[in-house]
Amino acid sequence: MSYQVIARKYRPQRFADVVGQEHVSGTLANAIASGRIAHAYLFCGPRGTGKTTLARIFAKALNCTGGPKADFDVADSRCVEIAEGRALDVLEIDGASNNGVEQVRELRETCKFAPATSKFKIYIIDEVHMLSTAAFNALLKTLEEPPAHVKFMFATTDPEKVLPTILSRCQRFDLRRIPAALIVSHLTAIAKQEGVQIDDAALHAIARGADGGMRDAESTLDQLISFCGNQIAEADVLSMFGLTARASLLALTRAVLAGEVDTALRELNDLAKNGKDLGRLVTDLLNHFRNLLIFQVSKGDLKLLEVSEAEAAALADQVKLAPADAVTRVMEVLSDCESRLRDTTSKKILIEVSLLKAIQARNAVPVDTVLKQLQQLRTEARAGGLQTPSPASAATTASTATANRRHEPAAPTDSPASAPAAMLAEAPTSAPAPKSGGTADLDTLWAQLLEAVGRVSQFTRSYLLEAHPVSFNGKLFTIGFDPEFAEHLALVDNAKNHAVLQTKLGELGHHGCQIKFIKAEAPARAGGLQPPSAGPVATAAGAEPAAVTNRRAEPSAALKPIPGAAKADKPQPFVFDKESFKNDPLIQKALEVFKGTIVEVRA
Repeated sequence: MSYQVIARKYRPQRFADVVGQEHVSGTLANAIASGRIAHAYLFCGPRGTGKTTLARIFAKALNCTGGPKADFDVADSRCVEIAEGRALDVLEIDGASNNGVEQVRELRETCKFAPATSKFKIYIIDEVHMLSTAAFNALLKTLEEPPAHVKFMFATTDPEKVLPTILSRCQRFDLRRIPAALIVSHLTAIAKQEGVQIDDAALHAIARGADGGMRDAESTLDQLISFCGNQIAEADVLSMFGLTARASLLALTRAVLAGEVDTALRELNDLAKNGKDLGRLVTDLLNHFRNLLIFQVSKGDLKLLEVSEAEAAALADQVKLAPADAVTRVMEVLSDCESRLRDTTSKKILIEVSLLKAIQARNAVPVDTVLKQLQQLRTEARAGGLQTPSPASAATTASTATANRRHEPAAPTDSPASAPAAMLAEAPTSAPAPKSGGTADLDTLWAQLLEAVGRVSQFTRSYLLEAHPVSFNGKLFTIGFDPEFAEHLALVDNAKNHAVLQTKLGELGHHGCQIKFIKAEAPARAGGLQPPSAGPVATAAGAEPAAVTNRRAEPSAALKPIPGAAKADKPQPFVFDKESFKNDPLIQKALEVFKGTIVEVRA
């Protein structure tokens, strides 16, 4: 007897032998038991998952001796004829080579005749999606109302190409990819019967390469037995099919997650030198990061993963290296790489660049985070604008504090309006005075200006919260940014913001003023108190507080507030301007950094 390959030798002969498709085999068995047998069935699914096998088993159950019955005897003569392909009443037709109208017309003529020896005349059409549109249309009427003794069974890997009119006349069964654990278990049983010793790592490598197809896994095992004999190791599987060793894959993924560029490039170079399939490598990387992501978000639920115990331990170890959002960004880069591989002439260069991008993407700050921080700044700015002291209360409190001051540091009070006065009373002699007016006057004007600007643009106000007033002489208002906030200066120093500030200064009674932004450290404030504007006065090291003259802190002419400028008891309603948001310099810079576009803006 000629040699029979493993895929045919161990082909399932009854419903109980089918692996991983219990939802289909159970339904068919129940249909036979209840007598609810339809006239047409469609089996869909990936290659090697059991479509044609289930159609043959179903045909055996229908035409067996004493049938139909689900638990038939495989040694029955009619079942043996069907298994060997010589049954007169079970016709298997290849849809790829018999896809014309003439073949369908011949089928329609033959189905009128009664079966020769069995109960049903059964037509099994494999790759039915290959039939032409004309052939499908010629089959429609017969398929809808066939003779009582005729049953149709179709198998296809591409049900989308089957006409909807055909699909509506069939009972459809979708076969699933077989889990790797079931493939490993089935191959273990076959290897035991064949007298072959194969380690678990090799079995998992075969299952990984089969991609859910049992026939592919059995064919691979058959080939390995011919290559290695009765001793099969993981290295044999990897060398024959160009797969990546699990250890090398874990080393590469660890380097990406840890941000080790040199290690990642060395691992990739070693894999390329050993002749590994680089396209398959990217797919394996994506599968690994997918498993890692699912492991993270499910908190280690192995029911959602098809991994061995060793792989589960590796996932638990790599979870500590990067958060879920970082893994997601890495997967996006690798997915883009996978889609571009088929069009590139140098796969290695593309993968090297993609690995570098993936490492950079791991540490990138998402746009959502930037926008969230902006929203937080707006909220804080809006809340801070409610507690600015009025100029009248500041001047009164300053006069009182000067008349009754002591040489000891004054204790802070509960009143927000008294804070500037306390700071004035404690200011050391070494502190430079503003060019015009007292510190309280400049701070008060700054607080009023921030509040006024906030009613127009909360974004501009959020930038100015990190700034401080330097000087104001009535015609030039100088605003300083600490060196640590120097990047904000470039964002706020533009014609639009200058115009806003000049307009609001005019509303406060200071018309025709110019605005100047500079880099300048904010002077430190005695007692640790900070004014609302973050513009304190510097204190020299070791300076002692000096007596303050008994003059009143009168506002200068340049800083004279207008009546009712700060008498508002409640903040003005904030109007969100979508165009201002889109044109905001910080938003534009974020879009430039992340190479993104604004799709939609919601208030």
